[in-house]
Amino acid sequence: MRLKCIVIDDEPLAVELLKSYVEKTPFLELSATFNNALSAIDLINSGEADILFLDINMPQITGLEFSKTIPPHTRVIFTTAYDQYAVEGFRLNALDYLLKPINYAEFLQASNKALEWFKLKSGANNDGGQTESSAIFVKSGYRMEKIEFENILYIENQKDYVKFHLDDEKEPISSLMSLQSLEEKLPSKTFMRVHRSFIVNLQKIKTIERNCIVFGKEYIPVSDSYKAKFLEFINNNFL
Repeated sequence: MRLKCIVIDDEPLAVELLKSYVEKTPFLELSATFNNALSAIDLINSGEADILFLDINMPQITGLEFSKTIPPHTRVIFTTAYDQYAVEGFRLNALDYLLKPINYAEFLQASNKALEWFKLKSGANNDGGQTESSAIFVKSGYRMEKIEFENILYIENQKDYVKFHLDDEKEPISSLMSLQSLEEKLPSKTFMRVHRSFIVNLQKIKTIERNCIVFGKEYIPVSDSYKAKFLEFINNNFL
């Protein structure tokens, strides 16, 4: 699989650097480069962009604003010199966020994440939408972590981060993303949101006490707004 890329940055040196990175990455193909986002609209809408390497601080329209206008088949990897935009970038469901100066190892990590996303999407489409992934890649600090769905006990929301609590790890894995965007990536037959701050792995439930799901010493509350759906699952599968 080859992914078509567009680089948008108002700094010529940044454009040249990303262009050189794209050209030496075998699964990437450069469609075009632009020094402002508005000039790229027609090409993006024509379907010539799988990935946008999109700078955030630009005149006329910022990368954050522009990302809200692009079609859903085009995914964004933000590039910027300012780390305060990271939270907003992940709220917009960007594939990744690269902080300048960008080295090739970081660029390749983000590109591999994009490749994985498009492969999963392609597999689902080819199988009539029936194929589901068995894992997810998340960014934790400066590393990309692969988390197997079967190892997740529950996922906890903490402001701008989520924590993956795993049954084979003492410490949770934290990642900068929203619980809502994560929920869309999880197989609905296995995971259920039971509270505005918690998603649980239904296959891992062994104990329910009053209105809480018990994982060892941790009690996960089932809120009133999610209780009916959760009780329906319990009645259909265990009673």
